Amino acid sequence: MTASWVLSLSCPDRPGIVHAVSGVLADHDGNITESQQFGDADTGLFFMRVEFASAADRAELETALGVVAARFEMTWKLDVAGRRMRTLVLVSKAEHCINDLLFRERAGTLPVDIVGVAGNHTTLEDLAAFYGKPFHHIPVTRETKPAAEAELLALVERLDVELVVLARYMQILSPALSEALRGRAINIHHSFLPSFKGARPYFQAHDRGVKLIGATAHYVTSDLDEGPIIEQDVERVDHTFTPESLTAIGADVERRALARAVRWHAEHRILLDGHRTIVFR
Repeated sequence: MTASWVLSLSCPDRPGIVHAVSGVLADHDGNITESQQFGDADTGLFFMRVEFASAADRAELETALGVVAARFEMTWKLDVAGRRMRTLVLVSKAEHCINDLLFRERAGTLPVDIVGVAGNHTTLEDLAAFYGKPFHHIPVTRETKPAAEAELLALVERLDVELVVLARYMQILSPALSEALRGRAINIHHSFLPSFKGARPYFQAHDRGVKLIGATAHYVTSDLDEGPIIEQDVERVDHTFTPESLTAIGADVERRALARAVRWHAEHRILLDGHRTIVFR
């Protein structure tokens, strides 16, 4: 039976990589349906994403690709194309991002399986229940933070979570937890940073007369809000906008950018290139 697969890889750039990969796929009756590649002249790395159909099973493909991977020193991943990625969403009190993700999942436009919602407040428990999602309350204080993070990481392992999404989760992850979730945790924040930190950033923006409202989705690292950027979005504004309308626009920009980042990650379209990302849209 023919199945659809997605292969993503990175390695030091050298001649023959595409030929070797496509040759393996051809040897296993693979029909390439989408292929993208990029050679980074700055880092000397090569990146590739291929979707293909093949009747070969996973073991056959992984064995054959493993030979090529060893030859070219590849970091690679093979997955079933379109498989819904097991996802845990972290929330606090803001509902716009989590509501958008849950709606898109239900509508079938986001290839994730949201297996749970975890919050440091219970504000959004009813919203999770509306979508039939289990809600896990993990309160966090300065004193309980280590225990709370241990509980969160245990939940990730128990639910076999592949992706953690911080949907306006207003807690800073410790360096240890950030490292444990490296490459599989996505955060969203407004793009005023570092200009307008703290509470009510859109009111601060209004006071300063900003002309652009933006949002950045990025991977979580121990450097607060400085992880590899996946996606950014903006809206132009002017002096006629109130703090409330700026806040509403900001919420819309945030959920758009976050949804795209989550979708691209779930579709294996993002490859890390040092502190940057390669995104095969």
